Amino acid sequence: MNDQYVRNVIEAALLAAGRPLAADELVGLFDERDGSAADEVRSAIAVLQSDYETRGIELVEVASGYRIQIRSAVAQPVSRLWQERPTKYSRALLETLALVAYRQPITRGEIEQIRGVTVNPNIIKTLLERSWIRVIGHRDVPGRPELLGTTRDFLDYFGLQRLDDLPTLAQLKELEDLRVQLSLPGAEPAVESTDSAAAETESSETSAAAEAADAADAGDAADAGDAADEDELDAAQADEPRPQGLVARPASDDTD
Repeated sequence: MNDQYVRNVIEAALLAAGRPLAADELVGLFDERDGSAADEVRSAIAVLQSDYETRGIELVEVASGYRIQIRSAVAQPVSRLWQERPTKYSRALLETLALVAYRQPITRGEIEQIRGVTVNPNIIKTLLERSWIRVIGHRDVPGRPELLGTTRDFLDYFGLQRLDDLPTLAQLKELEDLRVQLSLPGAEPAVESTDSAAAETESSETSAAAEAADAADAGDAADAGDAADEDELDAAQADEPRPQGLVARPASDDTD
């Protein structure tokens, strides 16, 4: 077969399929029984990958086979073709998916134990509906809880060929440290903590000032009350016999 023809057929098939195609499927496109088609297909794929290096598309191998996709460098302008906004997933959903990916097989109860909170049933439902996770068995314990694991669709969506291609925890830690050093969005909580501490300090100072002001007002009110009592006492002493005034004053003090 002509090499250019093989490349054209493979390229057209990958564009028309709308999904990854396994190597066997690509070989099956050609009516060759001598086994040479497999070698020609592999060679054509390598040539196409090389040709795409300077273009906005790339030919990659994922878990389900080969596919042609746009490069991440041009993803943002190309995304303007679609009016709808991309789906955004909650932090809880992504944490649950990460635990399934790294700890599989895992039960829902084990996920809740690690995260420290109850898993929303809608999260598991969403992951199952997207075919990112599946039930692969049951734990041999009372209740026989379902064991969850990832799927080929999960690997395809994230551009992975196998689970071993997932970044290691050490790599994730290095990435997190880099984000903090560069003051990227991951470092914002620290800034917020500083602002929060400053706000608490300011609030404490404000509360202390308010208490001091209240105490001063209370002191002024007490002084004013004492002055008023003295004026009343003088008036009582002038208008009434002294013994009655002396008896009335202690009663007034006990009431206050």
